[in-house]
Amino acid sequence: MNHDLVIRGRALVAPGDRPPAFAGVELGVRDGTIAAIAAVGAGLGGTELVELAPDEVLLPGVVDTHVHVNEPGRTEWEGFASATAAAAAGGVTTIVDMPLNSVPPTTTPEALAVKRAAADGSVAVDVGFWGGAVPENLGRLRELHDAGVFGFKCFLAPSGVDEFGHLDARLLDAALDELAGFDGLLIVHAEDPGVLHDHEGRGGRRYADYVASRPDEAEVVAIRNVIDGVRRTGGRAHIVHLSSAAALPELRAARAEGLRVTVETCPHYLAFAAETIPDGATQYKCAPPIRDEANRDALWDALAAGDIDLVVSDHSPSTPERKLTGDGDFALAWGGIAGLQLGLPAVWTAASARGIGLDRVADWMSGATARFAGLERKGRIAVGADADLVAFAPDARQTVHAGELLHKNPVSAFDGAELRGVVRRTWLRGAAPAPGAGRLLLRPGTPPDPDPHPDHHFGH
Repeated sequence: MNHDLVIRGRALVAPGDRPPAFAGVELGVRDGTIAAIAAVGAGLGGTELVELAPDEVLLPGVVDTHVHVNEPGRTEWEGFASATAAAAAGGVTTIVDMPLNSVPPTTTPEALAVKRAAADGSVAVDVGFWGGAVPENLGRLRELHDAGVFGFKCFLAPSGVDEFGHLDARLLDAALDELAGFDGLLIVHAEDPGVLHDHEGRGGRRYADYVASRPDEAEVVAIRNVIDGVRRTGGRAHIVHLSSAAALPELRAARAEGLRVTVETCPHYLAFAAETIPDGATQYKCAPPIRDEANRDALWDALAAGDIDLVVSDHSPSTPERKLTGDGDFALAWGGIAGLQLGLPAVWTAASARGIGLDRVADWMSGATARFAGLERKGRIAVGADADLVAFAPDARQTVHAGELLHKNPVSAFDGAELRGVVRRTWLRGAAPAPGAGRLLLRPGTPPDPDPHPDHHFGH
């Protein structure tokens, strides 16, 4: 049977396989979908044949459910064209965009329409959208849910931008109550404002002072409040960018209780440690902060044990002027790590040094993230799935140069890092990613939904 594309290679790495599946594989693609998988020698025919290099394996495209694109309104920080070009270069074939730091933030159906119009025709990978839960739109979240957002992001402490307010304890309860009524998902930046106020520092260049200003306790208290709300309502919540391993015991207990609480962490928390961050190096500033080596080890242990579900980039770039302002004063610099293009090799570098297989990394960054977002055709290599694929050389080495990355501004905490693993080629539905090739996704089940593959809805 003829295919549009046939890829042959020495190995296919499917999430969860131990050891990696199909030592010697032929994969056929038709109409953007994986149509056949067979052992080498099956003789699959295709219009185009790609032979992977001997040092390459085939991975499912990364699904990154935590990306700040910042368009419209702060497009000088990033933008759909630059963000999705960087994504494709890093093996990321699907992103879900956060509701801030764009202007307007994605807190109404009208704002979502503005965001989709800005993205339409310019994206090189598939893009979905989170909505926001802010004080002004509580009581009206269902209409944004019905417009197709994947869930609702909230902050429990100030977000850093005036147009996206945070939820206090009373409003957090109100949001959880409202979302439980239609089984909507609340995703939470979990830091407690009272704890942050009690530890507020005076700024300065010392990284240790910055970490002390956002202690573990801030995450522990905030996550405890979210767990209490989920227990009370029977709803769903997801903790974004977990930094502090001190919160893991309560998360484990909540999940053992059967509460629907999931959690993610990020490549920068798994790759870096506070002990090695120089004073004044504000390219490492993020909130919550990168903590010490023992904490990093505990996050890895939790991932391996299944206590952390996902690894996502939390790509949050800004201009060099904002990121490097104040001569290294952590109080003045923008807090966010630009790492969308580097997540896969950064996590693989650290995982392989710990004896963790590439199949686990693929599951944390592709399979689990796709399942979390409800995108059944993404994040896996299987007949019937989208042919979103990555030719990855797991033993090749690269030195990161921030100025060569494809995101808009040449600032990254990974600048100068020596990483193991190189993305050699990416396919989106069996073709090379290019501006306009990506689709704008709606949450599966968005009404009305005549398409049998709802993750393929797009807005043009």
